[in-house]
Amino acid sequence: MCGRFAMDKDTDDLIQEFVATGGDFRDWRPSYNIAPTDRVPVVREWEHDGTVTREVDAASWGLTPAWSNGGKRPAPINARLETVATNGMFRTAFDSRRCIVPMTGYYEWEDLPDGKQPHFIHGGGVLAAAGLYAARKESDDSWSHSMTIITREARDASGEIHDRMPAFLERNVWDEWLRPGKLTDPNHLLDLLDRTSIAVAAHIESYPVSRRVNSVRVPDAERQDPALIQPLS
Repeated sequence: MCGRFAMDKDTDDLIQEFVATGGDFRDWRPSYNIAPTDRVPVVREWEHDGTVTREVDAASWGLTPAWSNGGKRPAPINARLETVATNGMFRTAFDSRRCIVPMTGYYEWEDLPDGKQPHFIHGGGVLAAAGLYAARKESDDSWSHSMTIITREARDASGEIHDRMPAFLERNVWDEWLRPGKLTDPNHLLDLLDRTSIAVAAHIESYPVSRRVNSVRVPDAERQDPALIQPLS
């Protein structure tokens, strides 16, 4: 799975990296300990009157579909590649609301006799995780976005620690993944996602990091400390 990650770029860096406009998330600050429910930057495309816009927008981590009104809202942080096109929770978003979740890397934990040891799993630059998003109108008539990260059987360095990994996208498939509009061939996109995520996985590495990562109940300044992703000596 992917339950914690780091994103050390600011909004302007992401706009340049993904050739996007600013959206409404100019107040984003890099964080090295992002947890479920946090608001994070995502890259998405939307179409209006024939014009397609690519933006860096804010989304809370945990998909909240528009149909989940009232009561306890489901908010899954991950969607399985194997069932994402058919699972009722994700099917609509996979069909027309795909996004990219930029990350510097993510964390998995190894069980040791003296506790859980975090490992930072990275690719040496910005990784583009395949995600899905939902848009919903809130009671004050504002719009909010939420997202989930697609995962697959581990084919990267995390396989020694955990059996799942995010499905990452190569740069040459970003346009196809983000393209708005309903899919005509979901299996084609599933096959593409399988192939591109395997290719990215071949260049991903892992190393142990400080156990300070184990807690997100710390001030923002602590979560913005780049030492969190430094290898243990």
